[in-house]
Amino acid sequence: MSASPVPASESTDLARELAAAAALAGLDHMTHNRLRRLLTGRSSLDAWVLTRGGMAWEALAPADRAGAGREDEPAGQLARRWARAAQRVSLADVWNSYDRAGVGIHRLGCQGYPAALASDAQAPPVLFSIGNPAVLDRPRVAVVGTRAATHYGQEVAAELGAGLAGAGVGVVSGLALGIDGAAHEGALAAVGGAPPIGVAGNGLDSVYPQAHVGLWRRVADAGVVVSEAALGAGPDAWRFPARNRIIAALAQVVVVVESHRVGGAMTTVEAAATRGVTVLAVPGSVRSPASDGTNALLADGCAPARDVSDVLVALGMEGATPDRLAERGDARVADRRPDESAGLSPAGGLGLSGLEAAVLRAVGWEPTHTETVLRRTGLDLGQAAMLLDRLAQAGRVRDCGGWWERLARGQAGAPTGP
Repeated sequence: MSASPVPASESTDLARELAAAAALAGLDHMTHNRLRRLLTGRSSLDAWVLTRGGMAWEALAPADRAGAGREDEPAGQLARRWARAAQRVSLADVWNSYDRAGVGIHRLGCQGYPAALASDAQAPPVLFSIGNPAVLDRPRVAVVGTRAATHYGQEVAAELGAGLAGAGVGVVSGLALGIDGAAHEGALAAVGGAPPIGVAGNGLDSVYPQAHVGLWRRVADAGVVVSEAALGAGPDAWRFPARNRIIAALAQVVVVVESHRVGGAMTTVEAAATRGVTVLAVPGSVRSPASDGTNALLADGCAPARDVSDVLVALGMEGATPDRLAERGDARVADRRPDESAGLSPAGGLGLSGLEAAVLRAVGWEPTHTETVLRRTGLDLGQAAMLLDRLAQAGRVRDCGGWWERLARGQAGAPTGP
């Protein structure tokens, strides 16, 4: 997972320039807007000298001079705090700390800064990465949504992540619980799929949320994790709306799987709208609060994302799904993804074969037509009918006359075992 911030052949001057950029980004209450103003028209080293001398405030906009940082802080006090902090910092130590952590430093306007972000009006002046930033140079779709996702939402996010990755599209998400994590799990499950792209809201020397330590590592190993937060920066609340603008800036299409009317996913939608990025929404049950936001987007004229094909069309890549996915649908990927809601192992479990488990996932948690099951699994009608009949006899699904409804445990007709 380690990666040198710059190649060993790069000059000491570039190393000092990048170390100064990282040191500035790490100062207390250094927002991306302040850092951008401080670096505009200056090298990182010049801005560092200015900051150490207590003159950073002169580089900031008048509105920012009126007060900053702590709510009760007088004008100019933040610049003096920055100066005191900077005077205690060695740029050599900063460089070594990033090198030891395997975290790359990228300064906007310098060689190595990702082209996918460079033209954005709110591009991070300084960006950090673990993994391979070159994976950003491919088609990219953001899959986002609520942390409080339903089983339905997580299944759809995983299916979209797997289908997009299988079609060569980098799946961008925020590594959060719920929809974000499910989308990246799906992308990682696609054999030979495009590398995933994570965007963090804290320094890359720590993981947030802790429950996703393993997911972070797998995303960084297979693709890249980026952040504008310096090493040591915690998951402060103000950093996440800022992170969401980076997700929107990287995305060529944003897909909202599940979202409440107010939440992080909606800040990503707003950031996408200001950039002219297409936003799709997954339809959800009108009875599900987790789909309030996505259904509202659809009512407002947002296009639906019913499956990966809708997303590929919006991306201009219709027909890009590889033959292995077109022929087998989601069954192969689904067989590699545990069904946590039912306690199934990836190969079946609880008496279900791999194909039965795949069909059960294809039914999902909304009423699903037989033709949809066929499309999602790639099975022929005879195979699917036999498997659905077995699932119905086992109390896992209910036949509703051409439509199939998945039964939760404890529901009428469903098994009540563990």
